[in-house]
Amino acid sequence: MTDLLSELLAEKPWLLTDGATGTNLFARGLQHGDSPELWNLEEPEKIRAHYRDFIEAGSDIVLTNSFGGTANRLKLHKAEDRVYEINKAAAELLAAEIAESGRRIVNAGSVGPTGDLYQPLGPLTIEDGKNSFAAQMRGLKDGGADVAWIETISSEEELTAALDAADEIGLPSVCTLSFDTNGRTMMGMTPQRLVEMVHARPIRPVAFGGNCGTGASDLLVGLLSIADKLEEGDVLIAKANCGIPVYEDGEIRYTGTPELMQACARLAVNLGARIIGGCCGTTPAHIRAMREALDAHTKGDAPDMPAIIAACGTLTGSTAELLGGGESKESTRQRRGRRRN
Repeated sequence: MTDLLSELLAEKPWLLTDGATGTNLFARGLQHGDSPELWNLEEPEKIRAHYRDFIEAGSDIVLTNSFGGTANRLKLHKAEDRVYEINKAAAELLAAEIAESGRRIVNAGSVGPTGDLYQPLGPLTIEDGKNSFAAQMRGLKDGGADVAWIETISSEEELTAALDAADEIGLPSVCTLSFDTNGRTMMGMTPQRLVEMVHARPIRPVAFGGNCGTGASDLLVGLLSIADKLEEGDVLIAKANCGIPVYEDGEIRYTGTPELMQACARLAVNLGARIIGGCCGTTPAHIRAMREALDAHTKGDAPDMPAIIAACGTLTGSTAELLGGGESKESTRQRRGRRRN
């Protein structure tokens, strides 16, 4: 199988991904509680328009509308028997838009967490997880996905299961974790542990890094924390949320401006990331601005933590601990206050 992602990485210094799926589908009428994945079958033109917006904004990589495409997640919508059909449609709709664009764009099959806990905390074994992911990936591959884009993972068991599934199905893979709990994932994984796991794989992912989380600064500091652990050939991904969510006028909005995401993109490149994009809250307008910034950017020296904070805002957790900086008394008080609210 041709690995288009690796081919493009060999040709270009960086690649730009798309932005948020859920945020932009809500703007097209998706209701909270509905399954975005069912829109692949019920509202295919809206899904194609979503893909088209990011292609026209300049994305080199676009993710399929299949984040919750495992049977584990689809059962919440009584669609667990439609895994193959739903995921195949997600990739086919994107493949059609890519073909019409006339550009070489990676069709990235989005694979999110199952939502279930692994043993001993929950019912899933790694083999169960692998089988669930493999069923999803078969649909994505047959629909035209170039890569299994494994994202927002939080546990070692789930990462192992998903990567094993991609290897079994024969799809190249990438993986990103969400470091949203004081510089760790919800299940305690650090960026350093991600590097160790990737380096130990029999078939290494094409790229790895972070997505989502608690803001651009936290994600970039996470990348800074693993700089001395990287090996030649490692490809880093930085796909940060567009600021942080706030509740205004009855809706959730993200605070990130196009200028903030431009700053994040430039710093990500300086930190060595070669795949850059946005996660929750990131619109095609943000991606277009990031494209303009990156096209005009010449890679500079890697920023330190103060430079990241100055450009992208304060850390929202105790991510500074990743670099041995400890946690200030003020940040401790702020974090405890959030727990009370």
